[in-house]
Amino acid sequence: MNEAAAATHGTVESKAGISVVRAQENYRSWKTAEYPAGLSANNVGAKELSMNVSTLPPGGVIDAHIHVGFEVGIYVLSGAMRYEYGPGLRETMVAGPGDFVFVEPGVPHQVCNVSDTEPAICVVARSAADEWDRIVPYQH
Repeated sequence: MNEAAAATHGTVESKAGISVVRAQENYRSWKTAEYPAGLSANNVGAKELSMNVSTLPPGGVIDAHIHVGFEVGIYVLSGAMRYEYGPGLRETMVAGPGDFVFVEPGVPHQVCNVSDTEPAICVVARSAADEWDRIVPYQH
């Protein structure tokens, strides 16, 4: 892996079907969230999974969007996030530390950090190795 790819996708050690993406200082952004390199097709050759840690800054919002053809599982490590979801984003649910969140394909949703002082940190796993390629904006 070249230096530019390592900066985006992390330093990877692979042997006999097991890969380790080493912890690092380099982060990339998607919407207002920050992500260190996780695992995906881009760095470990995953076929059906991507996974990383997301940090949503205090007061941060990930604009309304839809996942096309893949599921998402989230485990909240710290902070609290409000999910606004469904047609017109009229439904709400809050998830905090220790909670798991499952987002079905095609469900419009927006994610908001409920705190103005603390980041919300979670582990995000997707049943899509391409990470963010099949996420589309939701106009409500």
